[in-house]
Amino acid sequence: MRTKLIHTFLGLFMASFLMAQPAAPSGVMATGYDSHVELRWQPNAESNVSFYRIYRADGDGQPFLFVKDVPASQRWYIDFIGYTPTGSQQAYRITAFNTSSQQSAPSEIMAASTAPMNDEALMDMVQRYTFRYFWDFGHPVSGMARERNTSGDIVTTGGTGFGIMGILVGIERGYITREQGLQRLIQISTFLQLVADRFHGAFPHWMNGNTGDVVPFSQFDNGGDLVETAFLIQGLLAARQYFNQNVPLENSLRNVITDVWESVEWDWYRKNNSNVLYWHWSPNHNWQMNFPLRGFNEVMITYLLAVGSPTHGVPASLYQSGWVAPGYVNGQTYYGYKLDVGPYKGGPLFFAHYSFLGFDPRNKRDAHTNYFNRNRNHTLINRAYCIENPENHQGYSADSWGLTASDNPWGYSAHEATLNSDNGTITPTAALSSMPYTPGVSMDALRHFYRNLGDRLWGYYGFYDAFNLDQNWFANSYLAIDQGPIICMIENHRSGLLWDLFMADPEMQQAVAAVGFVEDVTATGEADAGASLNLAVFPNPATNQVTLSFQLTDRTTMSATLKDLHGKTIAPLLDATDLAPGDYSLQVPLNTPSGVYLLQLQAGATRIAKKILVLE
Repeated sequence: MRTKLIHTFLGLFMASFLMAQPAAPSGVMATGYDSHVELRWQPNAESNVSFYRIYRADGDGQPFLFVKDVPASQRWYIDFIGYTPTGSQQAYRITAFNTSSQQSAPSEIMAASTAPMNDEALMDMVQRYTFRYFWDFGHPVSGMARERNTSGDIVTTGGTGFGIMGILVGIERGYITREQGLQRLIQISTFLQLVADRFHGAFPHWMNGNTGDVVPFSQFDNGGDLVETAFLIQGLLAARQYFNQNVPLENSLRNVITDVWESVEWDWYRKNNSNVLYWHWSPNHNWQMNFPLRGFNEVMITYLLAVGSPTHGVPASLYQSGWVAPGYVNGQTYYGYKLDVGPYKGGPLFFAHYSFLGFDPRNKRDAHTNYFNRNRNHTLINRAYCIENPENHQGYSADSWGLTASDNPWGYSAHEATLNSDNGTITPTAALSSMPYTPGVSMDALRHFYRNLGDRLWGYYGFYDAFNLDQNWFANSYLAIDQGPIICMIENHRSGLLWDLFMADPEMQQAVAAVGFVEDVTATGEADAGASLNLAVFPNPATNQVTLSFQLTDRTTMSATLKDLHGKTIAPLLDATDLAPGDYSLQVPLNTPSGVYLLQLQAGATRIAKKILVLE
């Protein structure tokens, strides 16, 4: 018996000893950015690989040193080098380890360099990484956005709407092809049409991404969520405008989106024809949640869609009787910035984002305010509070600011510029999603978050959700409702893409007019815009080109766009360009039919428009 045991032991030992060494990792790629290098490789074919080991050599002739072990399920690594004005050079190789601790031969050596990136490149990098959340991490069955990176099969309705708009950005920016985006949108919209639970046409806040069954958000919230549905429809209508080609698949997608949109019973959510919309309805608990939608908060888009619905619309008067509740008008000034509407100091910054991914607040106002100006001032109040920092939190500064709803060291909550709602947690989406309103200071925040905190705040899907330096805490989470506004609002700053798409929808144009929006072309800007826009445009009338003459007092990003008199973009004249202080005279070509146009110049956060007459 003893001899048999010895032979068995020796056999197992020899089998382990003779186990094949793992193959060297293949397909290694190294891409350098401003302050980090991203490594990617192909997974090994062996089933017993337990982890990969990363080695780096800094500069020519330097030895390769151990950097990090990453699990076998991971095919990437972010090596945060840190920012230097001159950049740096690195070389990498990777080995694989099996469950018997045998190490493979090293992969081939891959070199990469970091180099300072300008503002446009940094914004594109943030968008590209953030896009991955909705593309790589979309649910395999429904295609919808997971609520967060640890949600498993739970997908989110509103976050999917944001993700749909992010997919449109991904196509435009070349991250995926139009065909790839179309297939994902068909997957999502067909699941919504045929599989997902609906409650008088409205979708639940959460559902199972495999089955479409409602997943209760809270005890009585197991039915329709009208606000989450509105965020979803906002994205779907933008996609319906984008996929406008007369080909079978795009025609089919538009038809499915139209069916989903026209099936939402906005009028049901008036709760017995009252003069306000309600957030929730449940087949089990009826109106138990009892949450009327009254502003100012994140739900303006719900009223615009309800008014615009061609099948289950509500009277435009509900915008005033429901949304514009007592306390809607503010009129106070905080830190030198007037807030026409909204709560004390504006509330959490997502109030200025969620309804404005598609609804373009520029160049228009209702009876109460110009919402672009309102959202800009809200952002600047939020930032000014962080600079004042009355609670003496660690890490708050002119470049490190942004209070909104997010994860924090104790869970999840809404953070805002008030003492009882400020626990020291800064959320990158707050500043980054305000890029159209405050591009100068939002760009400063982006650089700070990335260059100074990126070793703990930057990951494979972009910026992690939040951080709190009082607690030396950095989230390892990503949330769809925070990732979506980053990619979408940066794009609205860069090109106006999503604003142009959503506002081109005829039903939305009618709704916006019906609730009382009128044209309001006013200059808007930050106190620190860095530009003295004594803009001269000549000749005027113009034919094939115009000259723009202006002065910059500080380095800033400059762009120029030609728009029609309704604010719709006709053509970009000058892409976002980083310019040093000085006097400028730039010639830009015109390739448009005869007519009257608005030439809009933006320097930092300062925007000004001048009418020009174009003659062929």
